[in-house]
Amino acid sequence: MTVTWPEEVRLTGEDVVLRDWIEDDVAFMPGLFDNPAVARFTPLPSPFDEVAAKGHYEKSLARRTEGTGRRLAITVDGGEPLGEVVLFLKDDAAELGYAVGPAHRGQDLAARALRVLTAYALDLGLGPLQLKIDARNAASEAVARRVGYAVTDREPEVKVEKGLEITLLTWEYRD
Repeated sequence: MTVTWPEEVRLTGEDVVLRDWIEDDVAFMPGLFDNPAVARFTPLPSPFDEVAAKGHYEKSLARRTEGTGRRLAITVDGGEPLGEVVLFLKDDAAELGYAVGPAHRGQDLAARALRVLTAYALDLGLGPLQLKIDARNAASEAVARRVGYAVTDREPEVKVEKGLEITLLTWEYRD
């Protein structure tokens, strides 16, 4: 599955603005992604330093060019990034995800941003829309439920990331 993406994606709603990462955002990324929760529950590298941030930005550009996905900064006004939402195209589904910097948690940013990205994916005709959530990540599960995702009966995916065994459950959007 591929999508011909517009040159720039900027999505608004739910009092958030989702926009493409820009090179100036690299300086903000360590503050957003270098923390234990992101290290534990996402595949992002840890520690997440300036080198990791530059690599993350380059990967976002590559996915955009390939047409296989989009990484968008979560902002409230199009300015400083507070986190990220992702939309990756798989063979049989569109996989979404989210991460919010520790200083910005507790504001419902993840749920609001996920609702906006979910609506965009549906407008593109993508589906099914899925999340892969670690079975021990109660905070992420709560976000998924608030947005309308439900855990499926698919077999959990057990794998080792960063030396830790994780169990990923598949959640699917139910409108």
